[in-house]
Amino acid sequence: MRVFGAASLLLMCGFLQLSTNVVRAQQNGILGYWKEPGGSVIHVATCGKDVCATLAAISPTAPGRVDNNNPDAGLRTRSLCGLRLGEGFQMVNPTKAEDGKLYDPKSGRTYNGRMESHGDVLSLRGYVGISLLGRTEKWNRTSETAVCKQ
Repeated sequence: MRVFGAASLLLMCGFLQLSTNVVRAQQNGILGYWKEPGGSVIHVATCGKDVCATLAAISPTAPGRVDNNNPDAGLRTRSLCGLRLGEGFQMVNPTKAEDGKLYDPKSGRTYNGRMESHGDVLSLRGYVGISLLGRTEKWNRTSETAVCKQ
């Protein structure tokens, strides 16, 4: 009977450790709210089976509130608030997503992209063609979740 009790205890400890690791991965993963260097807040979430990034709050110091650099003249008056900046990312694991598209409203260009979190820092890489031909921007996890008014 003592052997059975010890085995049950070990099994329960293993389950608790696994549960703790899953929660830690979710808290340290790519999903959540992130502040980009300019001060705007982006919400990274699952959108169907993919991962997407949506502008949730525009920095008071942002140069504009509409998509005035979009190459499509018909879209230049749309609000940046709520704009999908990233889409189609495939989750590799809780801390990494690849093969997505990133829209940069500052330039009006769309890039291939990938993202990876390391604790409270999200490294977002945008590139044309191969990953070596691009740049990385680092965003910091934030508790700000206020959604801007559209």
